[in-house]
Amino acid sequence: MSSLKNPLLMASLALLLGGCMVGPDYHGAPQVTPAANAFVRATDATPAAEPEARWWTTLADPELNRLIDATLATNPGVDAARARVREARANLRLQTATGLPTTGTTAAYLHSGNVSSFLGGLAGGSSASGSGGTQGGASGSSSSGSSGGGALNLYVVGFDATWELDFFGGNRRAVQGAAAGVEASEAQVADAIVSLTAEVTESYIELCDARQRLTLTQKNIDIESRLVDLMKARRAGGAATDLDVVRIANQLDTTRALLPGIRASIAEQLNRLAALTARAPGALDAELANVGPVPAPPATTDVGDPAALLRRRPDIRTAERQLAQHTAAVGQSVAAQFPKVTLLGTLGFFSTHPQDLFNSNSFTYLAGPMLQWTPLDFGRNRARVAQANAARDEAEASYRQTVLNALADAETALARYGQQRDEVADLGLALASAEETYRLTDIRLRGGTAATTDVLDADTRRNQAELSYEQALAQLTQDYVALQKSLGLGWTQPAGN
Repeated sequence: MSSLKNPLLMASLALLLGGCMVGPDYHGAPQVTPAANAFVRATDATPAAEPEARWWTTLADPELNRLIDATLATNPGVDAARARVREARANLRLQTATGLPTTGTTAAYLHSGNVSSFLGGLAGGSSASGSGGTQGGASGSSSSGSSGGGALNLYVVGFDATWELDFFGGNRRAVQGAAAGVEASEAQVADAIVSLTAEVTESYIELCDARQRLTLTQKNIDIESRLVDLMKARRAGGAATDLDVVRIANQLDTTRALLPGIRASIAEQLNRLAALTARAPGALDAELANVGPVPAPPATTDVGDPAALLRRRPDIRTAERQLAQHTAAVGQSVAAQFPKVTLLGTLGFFSTHPQDLFNSNSFTYLAGPMLQWTPLDFGRNRARVAQANAARDEAEASYRQTVLNALADAETALARYGQQRDEVADLGLALASAEETYRLTDIRLRGGTAATTDVLDADTRRNQAELSYEQALAQLTQDYVALQKSLGLGWTQPAGN
């Protein structure tokens, strides 16, 4: 009959352990807004195609690729995010192990004695030493012989184990929450990569743009300096006034005043890129001394669809996993209201003599369940459940807000990118017109129907049109970067996920 009871008991125990989990189950993130088939403002992009994860490679700039690779390999922010993943994984292992038995071993030697006999022995020894050597020796022999009556030596070797039975699923909810925490930490690594790749690219574009502005501004200064010299010569010949000279000189001074700000911007971006690649300020000055023009975005841009955006953006994935984590925490708090049953067990050998320690007669064991419950806790557990529910509601609201912000971010980035493409196209036409004006004025100069000042003025206007066009192109590339960031691009899904 006992052979039937044990399997029945084990089956019942397994059913209880695996079949009961209190608290809410997580069924996925709530729907925030109905998904659209395509972005509203995807006029300058291809919504149907899936975008390139390593989007910066579409700019076709080897120096930028090298900077981003160096940043992802050495940046402390990425290292910190990856360390948090390792921490979360260790916590998951800890929570998993918490649901398993706790074991330990014990080895001890204990000695006890009768206090009154001990004090009496001290008194007897003192008296014997005062009455003579022979009598003292006899008394000492008697004390050692009586040690068996008042003293006890105990040798103990044992093995013990405790196991809290997870009847109500508190430990399993903790494991669920820890697993969601790992996935949230992994999403935060991806989010750090998305931000860093965008930040490096933005800084690199600003550096290229500043160097180009410096070149064009210095060219303008050269042209305007020639204009000042010519105007002074014309004033000396009576063909111009002092006002004409002052007006051109003021324009030259204004252009020269732009140089310090441009040089400061170059230094700022060089230091920023050095910090992003975990290098000291100034370390990249020589390497980036001759960067090329601002890299232009590709002719077409793939943006995917809103549903893919919700799956891909790391901040949305983080918020969703944190919601799952808080939902599991509610179950933990609910389970804490119910009784806890712990199985205790001890196996050991106890003996008063070491040679008898491992005899069969010295073997002993102790086993049994222990019930712990605090039904009268003056509302503490209910308060913890209410606190966990409020934290879960906050996480859900945060998730909804994150999704709405992400959709608005993508739509805004698309709108800005589309409008900036139109502006670049218009400024391209203005540059072509300025170049044609300069060409025709130069022809007139060679034909004797235009003055040198007219050509220099046309050259200045052409140079200014080129400067405006290049700045607009730089802004277009910056808007392209913002669009890629809004789409959650820059990281790749780990294999097996």
